[in-house]
Amino acid sequence: MIDSLILQQGSGWRAQAEVFDEIFFVFLALGTLVGTIVVAYTLWNVYKYRDDGSEPKEDFDAPEVGELPTGQGGPKAKKLFLSFGLSAIVVISLVVYAYGILLYVEEGPDASDEDDIEITVTGYQFGWEYEYPNGHTTRNEMIVPADHRVNLDVTSSDVWHSFGSSELRIKSDAIPGDTSEVWFSVSSEEVEAQGGEATFRVECFELCGAGHSAMKGQITVLPEDEWEEWYENTEGDDSASGNESASIGGPTVGGVPA
Repeated sequence: MIDSLILQQGSGWRAQAEVFDEIFFVFLALGTLVGTIVVAYTLWNVYKYRDDGSEPKEDFDAPEVGELPTGQGGPKAKKLFLSFGLSAIVVISLVVYAYGILLYVEEGPDASDEDDIEITVTGYQFGWEYEYPNGHTTRNEMIVPADHRVNLDVTSSDVWHSFGSSELRIKSDAIPGDTSEVWFSVSSEEVEAQGGEATFRVECFELCGAGHSAMKGQITVLPEDEWEEWYENTEGDDSASGNESASIGGPTVGGVPA
């Protein structure tokens, strides 16, 4: 948990998917623990103070309707303020933890400019175009290296879209005339786990027309050396992969360029 609050570099970067999975696990584990304790304590009190038909003990401090604990030392007041104090500690700790880790998601890992990869993402009916720093463009398949922070500048050439990948836990609006930013990274370990080439599905999360459901793409993550070799071969090449005949903003029928 502590490591997640530290912005790391290189292969130590944490992907957003890992961060969100950690947040979910922490809240699930803590919620389960607290819930189990509260329910168990409640059931214990139900059993302990059940009405068995006998006369209550003289020292039994029975609650009264409308009674407000004054905190002057009675057992009910002590239990109330103990539970309130423990609850405050748990809630404040979760807020501090979640705020710190979400700053990492918002700002991303520290990296020098030469380590960043800037890609412009342009949505159109009904596909995605990716433009790399050297001017090379691809359509519907983004190819990036592992262990690098990838910065995306997301926009649209026609209507509102929303670029995202559920597997990578990224999502950013694509608005005509405006640019939104999002980042992601994939570790080399994840690439190796998928057999040397990791793939993640891209979808549009904003209803954008008749071909919205078909507006899908792919992010392909390669080992750094393989990506560099691929990228060097794109110098001066403006060809686009995927729907090569598609023109951004051009007429389409059911998601297929007319």
